[in-house]
Amino acid sequence: MQHYHVVDGSWARMEAERAFGKAVRARRRASLLQRCAACLRLAVHEPAARRATVQHRYREIPLDEITGTLEPHRAEQFDRAFRPSASTRARWLRVWLAAQRGVELPPIRVVAVGDGYAIRDGHHRVSVAHARGATSIDAIVG
Repeated sequence: MQHYHVVDGSWARMEAERAFGKAVRARRRASLLQRCAACLRLAVHEPAARRATVQHRYREIPLDEITGTLEPHRAEQFDRAFRPSASTRARWLRVWLAAQRGVELPPIRVVAVGDGYAIRDGHHRVSVAHARGATSIDAIVG
């Protein structure tokens, strides 16, 4: 018996809206339960001095090892668990819908920071990957 996967546009949009609402509510709930608002904030790392011969490697990395960002304004849009703020809605939904349709999304860009990584590019992709239950993501580490 063959199984066909049909993604109806309106159904996919409703699913994306539902997932976004769930992620935003989880962020709000976490902020209410946490006594330390700064504890939930996405860490902002300073970019290290770049060497002239930086090697960029493409590989799969665990989502749990992404601990912060290099972009201070993104720390307002995502919390430490990469739950989105309401202001990210339009772009977040576009990334979700692309993933739902099977579009191959470009790898995120990260830099190694301590035992983890800080995002240079791909915050929405990480947030959507978390919301979809992924445990890892393709990245260019450099």
